[in-house]
Amino acid sequence: MSKAGGAAGSAPGPTAAAAAAAAQKQKSLLQKADADVSSLVDNFSSLINIARVNDPPVRNSQEAFQMEMRAARMVHSADSLLKLVSELKRTAIFSGLASLNENVDRRIEVLGQQAEGTERMLERIGQEAAASLKELEAHYYSSVVRLPSYD
Repeated sequence: MSKAGGAAGSAPGPTAAAAAAAAQKQKSLLQKADADVSSLVDNFSSLINIARVNDPPVRNSQEAFQMEMRAARMVHSADSLLKLVSELKRTAIFSGLASLNENVDRRIEVLGQQAEGTERMLERIGQEAAASLKELEAHYYSSVVRLPSYD
């Protein structure tokens, strides 16, 4: 019994669509991570180039503005990476729960089938035991040699 409700050989079901969506989401997340990391590195290297150690402590306003702008971009990139990590964690947790639920459902179905098979086997064994007991009783009561009763 399929949960997708489709017959074998039909159009791709929800699992194929979910796999395609997951692959697309993974690709977009990797692109976003690459862009954020490259932005972080670029801004950091620019910030280091602007900040000269041997210069006098008084900087002109243009250099100070560039440093603030690069620092703000670094903070933005780092924040974006933190959000990405949070989203990945959330996705892993929910995907793990969905997968776990699917495994639990499959296991429940398998155990239910095993329980039905066990019940049928026990019923058959009970019927065989009852038939054997009737046969033994019939043989005992029709037997000429019986043990004496101890009453």
